[in-house]
Amino acid sequence: MGEIVGYARDSTTGQKLDVQLEALEKSGVTKHFTEKVPGVARNRPQLHTLLNSVREGDTVVVTKLDRIARNTRHLLEVVEQLKERGVTLKVLNSNLDTSTSRGEIMLTMLGAIAEFEREMMLERQAEGIAKAKAEGKYKGRKPTARAKANDVLRLAAKGYTRQSIADQLGIGVASVYRILKDQKAEKKRSVPKSDLKKSGNNRTKKTVATRNKEKLSDDRQQSLFDFLEFSPKG
Repeated sequence: MGEIVGYARDSTTGQKLDVQLEALEKSGVTKHFTEKVPGVARNRPQLHTLLNSVREGDTVVVTKLDRIARNTRHLLEVVEQLKERGVTLKVLNSNLDTSTSRGEIMLTMLGAIAEFEREMMLERQAEGIAKAKAEGKYKGRKPTARAKANDVLRLAAKGYTRQSIADQLGIGVASVYRILKDQKAEKKRSVPKSDLKKSGNNRTKKTVATRNKEKLSDDRQQSLFDFLEFSPKG
């Protein structure tokens, strides 16, 4: 059985973690991570440490959803990251447990809400851009994520999780996935056609050689069979 790990967070406005820690201990938590950062903060060092340290079979426990995630989309990203590691998330005040069918249904609903929120945001953004263009004020946005592609690849090579990379570089986790996906596609495109042809020829040569060996083996077996079948008995 895995370890039960707790996470508690409060803002820096004088709030205390005592109530959260007490609830976590009652739920069976044997190890916990705590930090004091605003709810909207992207940089959460202790959360990064937790996400990078949990192992398959572990369970992460929080008292409320807003303790571990900034918003619905961030929550789904955290859950997906835990799921990739074989880790369950439990939220005490809402009885959310990602290892149960009820928990999966709740996550599906949250996913739909997150998608709705994103569509509304994009719609408002498009309206704002159209208005700015009409007024001659739109200059576009700097490609911050693409500009940090090398940093993304460097951190990924060191074994950091997608979410951890995104938070450290101040970009969206979707951008991290896209950069890594593009790199993988670029590697495939960079393989010379001559190498692919050579590889194909090698496979053909190996096939011919294998067939020759099989034929030789069959001939030897037949010779042995003939010898045993027709050699004088007794």
